[in-house]
Amino acid sequence: MTLLESLKGRLRLPLIGSPLFIISVPDLVVAQCTSGIIGSMPSLNARPIEQLDEWLAEIRDRLAAHDAAHPDRPSAPFAINLIVHRSNDRLEQDLALCVKHKVPLIITSLGARPEVNEAIHAYGGHVIHDVINQTFAHKAVEKGADGLVLVAAGAGGHAGAQSPFALLQETRAWYDGPIALSGAIAHGRSILAAEAMGADFAYMGSAFIATGEARAVEDYKRMIVESSAQDIVYTNLITGVHGNYLKPSLRRAGLDPDNLGGQEGSQMNFGTDRKRKWKDIWGAGQSVGGIGAVVPTAALVDRLAAEYAAARARLGAGSALVNPGWGRRAAA
Repeated sequence: MTLLESLKGRLRLPLIGSPLFIISVPDLVVAQCTSGIIGSMPSLNARPIEQLDEWLAEIRDRLAAHDAAHPDRPSAPFAINLIVHRSNDRLEQDLALCVKHKVPLIITSLGARPEVNEAIHAYGGHVIHDVINQTFAHKAVEKGADGLVLVAAGAGGHAGAQSPFALLQETRAWYDGPIALSGAIAHGRSILAAEAMGADFAYMGSAFIATGEARAVEDYKRMIVESSAQDIVYTNLITGVHGNYLKPSLRRAGLDPDNLGGQEGSQMNFGTDRKRKWKDIWGAGQSVGGIGAVVPTAALVDRLAAEYAAARARLGAGSALVNPGWGRRAAA
């Protein structure tokens, strides 16, 4: 069964809540899934490793309990993000736990590994891989990924620099598999726009930071609500990979967001011994201007669903700018 076939009729919205480093925990994942969207979290958020085993069991049990109580609106599947970069010395253990708990969907990042894909496929799971350009997209598909997450300009955290229009258009020219599109999405009409552009899902993160279930400090949530797109800076200084961060958090850390410089080469480290040098520098995408309050996850998804439905209805009425007779005259 393909990934899209496995999800048919199981989603309220074509939306994946992106895995948020440190912030995504079982409460958020369960709230996302029971609201009808794919919830996710990074495996590395569970520390020590034993906690990941406990969290995966907890997520499965809570979703099963929801489904038993609400057979008319069963939960959406959940996903776990695996960092497959060579510095992640927990990858083998985390992968084994995902196999043990038969995690339905795996999101891989920072490298494509055939052996990871094969392990997930062995029990019927699916893998989507996040990419920022065509080189990485081709490698991911060649190595067995079932789908792609296109991380375009404006996305929170680690992000690419290409326009979502360009990145998606070039990918669809050669790839007809499942695609999730990331990049400044925080409104229901943006979810519909991602579909109209050729994506199967929208991929949204920043808006979920400002939810009651997110494991983010209150100052972080408040900063998300109070910021706009001009408060986002793109730099590789923080982790060695380019990403988007909140300027106010950079200033509070003693940095000048207008004169950051950068790192030469890759200095990524996802190992268990890494030091959290910039733990109070907070990632966010350019969508923050559309996030007006800290709300429960269910309320956020309700809003997105209403906005999505309104956008579909508006487009169904046709554009007032288009002359319906134009094509007929041209044909004549």
